[in-house]
Amino acid sequence: MSTENEGTEGNAVPAVPSVPPAPPVPATTPDPAAENVRDEPKDTTAAEATPPAAPPVTPTHADAPRHTPTAQGTPQDHAATAHTPQPPMPPHPHQPPHSPYGAAPEPPAGAASWPPPPPAVPSYAGGGAAHTPGGVGNGSGGGPVWGAPSPQPGHTPSPGTGRRGAGGLVAAVAVAALVAGGIGGALGFWAADRNDNGSSGSSTTVSASDSPRDLKRPAGTVAGVAAKALPSVVTIDAQGGDGEGGTGTGFVYDKEGHILTNNHVVASAAESGELSATFSDGKKYAAEVVGRAQGYDVAVLKLKNPPAGLTPLPLGNSESVAVGDSTIAIGAPFGLSNTVTTGIISAKNRPVASGDGSSNKNSYMSALQTDASINPGNSGGPLLDATGAVIGINSAIQSTGGGLGQSQAGSIGLGFAIPINQAKNVAEQLIKTGKPVYPVIGATVSMEEKTGGAAISPEGAAGTPSVTPNGPAAEAGLKPGDVITKFNDTVIDSGPTLIGEIWTRKPGEKVTLTYERDGKTSTAEVTLGQREGDS
Repeated sequence: MSTENEGTEGNAVPAVPSVPPAPPVPATTPDPAAENVRDEPKDTTAAEATPPAAPPVTPTHADAPRHTPTAQGTPQDHAATAHTPQPPMPPHPHQPPHSPYGAAPEPPAGAASWPPPPPAVPSYAGGGAAHTPGGVGNGSGGGPVWGAPSPQPGHTPSPGTGRRGAGGLVAAVAVAALVAGGIGGALGFWAADRNDNGSSGSSTTVSASDSPRDLKRPAGTVAGVAAKALPSVVTIDAQGGDGEGGTGTGFVYDKEGHILTNNHVVASAAESGELSATFSDGKKYAAEVVGRAQGYDVAVLKLKNPPAGLTPLPLGNSESVAVGDSTIAIGAPFGLSNTVTTGIISAKNRPVASGDGSSNKNSYMSALQTDASINPGNSGGPLLDATGAVIGINSAIQSTGGGLGQSQAGSIGLGFAIPINQAKNVAEQLIKTGKPVYPVIGATVSMEEKTGGAAISPEGAAGTPSVTPNGPAAEAGLKPGDVITKFNDTVIDSGPTLIGEIWTRKPGEKVTLTYERDGKTSTAEVTLGQREGDS
């Protein structure tokens, strides 16, 4: 901030005279009242602002007359009378005060106090030693200090040595600093205390208890669910004997070390290759295939030397899932292990047909659709609900190319998971026998999509009958050319949709089929049969 012309007009302070080569001796005895003058600037009157008519002529160092001070002027006397100043002796009316430097000029009228009397100058190292002739500047302690700083006008130093005076000044400054610091600290504490007591409604201070390290995450939050589930999720590395391989995900199914995953994750290494499972803590274990179901896209592995204390993920009920429910997906997209993404159930009973990339056979599912980010590498990982229970196995994504499968396309918000109720049935069968068991109706249907239903083909594969003799469909009265439009209460719009719905059931269950024949709608009750293994 500029301070120019702020309260200084008409109050010019006279310049301080320059320091002479040798300090002048007072022309008159200092006024005793000057002993109590503080080192503070004083206002200068107009008369005081007028300098003397001519400056005193100061002799050079070489020509300075020798001087032996009287007893009144000795440093000892000054020290002895530091606290009791004596009145000065008036000069003889016919004899001017003695000045070793020549007669002092007559001051102008009204300026008797100018120039102010200079202070007594301490010696270099002589303490309070008396001034002796011939000792000027010889280092013996008897001479004046040459080149000493010019005292400020009106300043009268305390009696005693220059060292004591300087020490006192430093001590005074230190005490003043300490006092100022204490006052400032007290004022700061008072202001902070007023803030803490709510006197200021605009305070933005944050207490330590509000810091992130004190944040408690309930078990139902995404962070809480992920922290509990991650130790039970593994990254699967499958390396085939022909050099093919890939990365997928799985999760602990039971305490015996069984791992549930997708068939297409392990297909390349199932016959001849190496499989390993790495936990979230970095520990890696060799694994082997217990069984796999290509049609369901489900596989079960077992750790060869499972660690103690395995914690299986809890299994939920995929039948009770509703559109809009929260979902959490865990996997290793593009090899990035322990990745957690979130979303919702965006649709149910979505018919999906996907291939494993190594054969012309497809997998069919009545899938849970989610917008949680799922990418290649998420396959086989768990899809959790808000409580941390597994409701599906992430299996396929919709790619921008229009196909469903495990291509290297990224997530566009359309992921598909095998319902856990179906996957659990398959896993139990694989653990028990090592082979999948499929429920069937005993009829071959067209795989064309969006035909208004699942049409029973005129004939089966390789010229076989499209309706198996004595099979479930034949016993229910179904014939080639019939178009199945409903499976229980679920609308069927194509052959893949019908297969996906059938495979959510178990062999031996009774279902109701609605079909059309010659423009008429009829229903039939069918007891599901079974087929063992992949054909």
